[in-house]
Amino acid sequence: MPVRRLNHAVLYIRDLARTVSFYRETLGFEVRIEIPGRAAFLRAPGSANDHDLGLFALGEAEPAGPAEGEPRVGLYHLAWEVGTLADLADAREKLRAAGALVGQSDHRVSKSLYAKDPNGIEFEVMWRVPAEDWDEELGKGSMIALLDLDADLARWGDRITGAAAGSAT
Repeated sequence: MPVRRLNHAVLYIRDLARTVSFYRETLGFEVRIEIPGRAAFLRAPGSANDHDLGLFALGEAEPAGPAEGEPRVGLYHLAWEVGTLADLADAREKLRAAGALVGQSDHRVSKSLYAKDPNGIEFEVMWRVPAEDWDEELGKGSMIALLDLDADLARWGDRITGAAAGSAT
């Protein structure tokens, strides 16, 4: 299960509009999807990713002494990309065996596993759906669905995507 590259970062932030403007103006990010006041997904110019940066708004003030597991301003997670669905299935078994797997999601444009390292830091391991299939996948409904890795393997088999297929973006 070789990780190919960092695919995207997700941050918890305070002021969504201000943060979106910052990344647009300073680094040239383009807004791909925005849920006003709640979340935004941005992409670097020329990127083949659905998003390179996800932003989730917590509100104007960081919670005072959040309870265990509640978000606070800062890094939510990083997403590591694998080349094939077989790599993703392998990662799932290894993470499950280590007691680190905490979730699995079908994000339509990616198939994702969520885990925590021994420090409790969350990360994602994901496989990128071929870009030519994005419209069809996005037409299936909610951006967060249950992962059906067996069905995905039946559909795409050992298809290599993303960095493993030579895509630098």
